[in-house]
Parts: sequence; C-alpha cells; structure tokens
Amino acid sequence: MVEPILKWAGGKRQLLSEITGLFPMSYESYHEPFIGGGAIFFHLAPDAGTINDLNRRLTTLYQVVREQPDALIKENKSHEHEEAYFYRARSEFNGFLSKSPLTRQERVREASLLLYLNRTCFNGLYRENSDGEFNVSFGRYTNPDWVQEQRIRKASRTLQGTKVFSTDFEYVLQEATDDDLVYFDPPYEPVSKTADFNSYHADGFDRDDQRRLRDAAVELSEQNVSVLISNSPPVAELYERYEAFSVTYVDAARAINSDASNRGDVAEVLITNVSPEERQRRTLADFTE
Repeated sequence: MVEPILKWAGGKRQLLSEITGLFPMSYESYHEPFIGGGAIFFHLAPDAGTINDLNRRLTTLYQVVREQPDALIKENKSHEHEEAYFYRARSEFNGFLSKSPLTRQERVREASLLLYLNRTCFNGLYRENSDGEFNVSFGRYTNPDWVQEQRIRKASRTLQGTKVFSTDFEYVLQEATDDDLVYFDPPYEPVSKTADFNSYHADGFDRDDQRRLRDAAVELSEQNVSVLISNSPPVAELYERYEAFSVTYVDAARAINSDASNRGDVAEVLITNVSPEERQRRTLADFTE
C-alpha cells in the first residue's frame, strides 16, 4: 500500500475497507476519473489504468511524480517553514496560471509549490478564488513534512503504468474496456438521506452532471466494466430503476448496513454493479437479502 502525497478534502481514507470491499475480486485495469488525493488509487497500487481530475495543477503534480521524482524531491528541499516565505511561495504558485505551456522545470517547480503549500497551509485545504488563485492562509504546524521523499518514490513506481488526464470524466468511456474497474468519487455534499434530489447541488457539479455520470455508469456496466460510485444519499434515486446497480448506505460512524431501519444518520451511499458473490468482502446482509 502506498500513502497519498497530499491532504485533500473529501478523501476516502476512512472508508478504504468499505469501498474496496465492494470491488470485484479480480479486474484488469483500474480507472479513477475524480482522483483528488488518490487514497483509493494509492491503496490499490494498480499495475495499469487511468486517473483524471479537472484540476490541472493536481494532475501536473501526479505527472511530475511519475516522470521526475528526483527533480521534485530536490525542489521540495528548497522550501522554508516560515510565514513570509509561505506567502511568497503562494504568490509564485499563482503566477504560473498565466504561463502556458509550462517548461519541464516550471512543471517541477509548480508541482513542488503545490505540495509545499498543501502541507503548510491552514488545515491542508485546497481552495481557489474566482480568478483560480490558491488563497488558503498559512497554517500553524510544528514540523510539517513537505519533502515527502519516500512517499514520492513509492507513488512514482505506482504511477508508471497509469495514464494521467485532466478532462471531463466521460473520457473513461473510451479508456475502460471489458473486465476493467471504474471508481467514481465526484464532488458532492453530505446531506440528509431524506433530502429531495431536486434540491441537491454540489459546487461545480450539478444535477445534470450527476445524470451524465449515471448514464456513463450504465454504459460502462453494459460493456462488462465493474463500476462503483460514492455519493450523497439523494443521488441513489437516479439508479433505482437499473437492476444492475445496488446501493449500500454508509452511516456517520462509517459502518455499513443494508437495512434502512438500522442505518441511522446516513453520510454517504456506495452504488455498484458488482454482484455480492463477486465482491472482495461479503457482509451478512449479502447472505440475507
């Protein structure tokens, strides 16, 4: 198992066993169209597949980790743990927005700045203003590790067989083939399980996008691709009329229960076309349904 390099909002480290337990016991390539911090990807360390994110700076980091780990580690060692330096680094990082394309060395520098800022900013947040500029303030840490040498080297080896994209999630319809596995973790807001889907909205990923994702999942399923989606409970209704998909509810305590009367306050749903007998980990509910 490889540890993620970045802290990232919405990360799935607390749900690793629940999510991977619903994956098929065997599959060919692995695809993750909303990679974020990559907790699931790095946990699996797949031999082949794709990752993707609309955040170009994030995918550039993963490309640099894959192709130039030594240069990245060397650049990481040049940073300082000091508040004034942090704000100079943040300004330099935002300065790359106006440069396109970046040179090979600029890509390394930008990637290093992203990692440094991620490890030293307030709560490890990634947030942009309306101009696309990173605007999180300095965090108060005693001894933050932004060099991440061992994690970068392990991540680099893991990424060798992985294509990195920065585009719409529908790219996976051309990349995934028979017996592959696709894990979708789109932007969403945890909401009450009684919420109306018509009131659901996640910043930058609206109801129409959720329906496009549903349609992509159905198309992949028809092509014999295993699919798992993590999302907010209201989205589950989009999959109700598709017999290939089943829904597992995950409560705030990170425990799974298929019995609605025993679920309590629901935080997320896991939607999959993987049948219970094909899953890596079977629960009691699989035998009683």
